[in-house]
Amino acid sequence: MAKVVKRGRVTEMYEAIMKLQSVEECRHFFEDLCSPAELSAMEQRYAVASLLLKDKVYLEILDETSASTATISRVKRMLNYGTGCLPTVIGRFKEDGGSKQADREDME
Repeated sequence: MAKVVKRGRVTEMYEAIMKLQSVEECRHFFEDLCSPAELSAMEQRYAVASLLLKDKVYLEILDETSASTATISRVKRMLNYGTGCLPTVIGRFKEDGGSKQADREDME
């Protein structure tokens, strides 16, 4: 039987994330916290959400991310019925001009 984590510890984790000071530090934090598969799944879901918010169709998203149609559907459902936080954050990111690091990585 799984143990229930006390709410205070969960809150502490989110507060710790807010203390990260750079993209590199954030990447290292999540590499320490998550398995490669978990991290890859989160990155893929973020990419799917971003593409769905650009009104891309499933086939385009599949080509760009290799996400399954089940994953795309789950992310779409979350965008429609979730808290609304992810679209807000993606919107803020785009308003700020996106990622300079991602631009450099795309050029390599």
